[in-house]
Amino acid sequence: MLSRRSLAGLVGTGIFGAGTVAAGAAASAFAAPALAQDASESAFDRIRRTKKLRTAAVAGGAPYYHKDLASGQWRGFYVDMAKALATELEAELELSETTWGNAVLDLQANKIDMFFGLNPTPKRALVVDFSGPVFSNAFTVIAKKGFSPKSWAELNSPDVKLAVDVGSSHDAVVTRLCPKAQIVRFKSADEATLALSTGRVDAQCLILMLSLTVLKKNPALGQLVVPNPVFATTSNAGFRRERDKTLRDFVNTWIDYNKGLGFIRQTIVSNMELVGVSEADMPAGVSL
Repeated sequence: MLSRRSLAGLVGTGIFGAGTVAAGAAASAFAAPALAQDASESAFDRIRRTKKLRTAAVAGGAPYYHKDLASGQWRGFYVDMAKALATELEAELELSETTWGNAVLDLQANKIDMFFGLNPTPKRALVVDFSGPVFSNAFTVIAKKGFSPKSWAELNSPDVKLAVDVGSSHDAVVTRLCPKAQIVRFKSADEATLALSTGRVDAQCLILMLSLTVLKKNPALGQLVVPNPVFATTSNAGFRRERDKTLRDFVNTWIDYNKGLGFIRQTIVSNMELVGVSEADMPAGVSL
């Protein structure tokens, strides 16, 4: 359990967390090999030249990303989207492995061209660029049995203990909307879930995708609540900061086009099956 004083010394982790470190590179006094990326070459031009789109995936990040340990094959809705994006770019998809916390660092170090699954914040926007939203993810709470709040106002009470993972978007929204509640901060969402399961808190704040996943694994935890009014965060693609924004602009066009076709929603819903969640489990009135 962490106090508010502990926050300053921690780097946000978890599904939306990422550290922010300035990255630099020294220019070489010698000419690079002909096939190497020129220092002035944009990510888009490199992709078109090499016919390879470099991105990364997070093991254990289902339904966003999932690695089959037996076959080594990657699945997940962001894997499917990355494959479709690579096809549109007439490129082969190259997948490396990363963590939610290291994705921004991989972008800064030019290890990857883009990464699906970043929650944009002003601090992260200082060092990387973001696409428009791929989809929206409503903030929810898993409430213990016998506790049925219907609004954020009901949760904003000194009698309510709310668990969050420190530094996450869950922490940010609960801090803003429920300042009167007893906010109990943990190093990870898993630790916060454990506190709920052992009765140390009344509810845990999670984005919808995670709430559905957690409750499928352990229905005895409680019930899913989408407090009114509905607030949401977004899941976006991240890019290395560079002057040429062609790749970001292309991905934005790709996202908008495929939202209109229904491909984005279909891909998300079909991959929710990886964690046992069907479209019927989605709360009424909540859209992606």
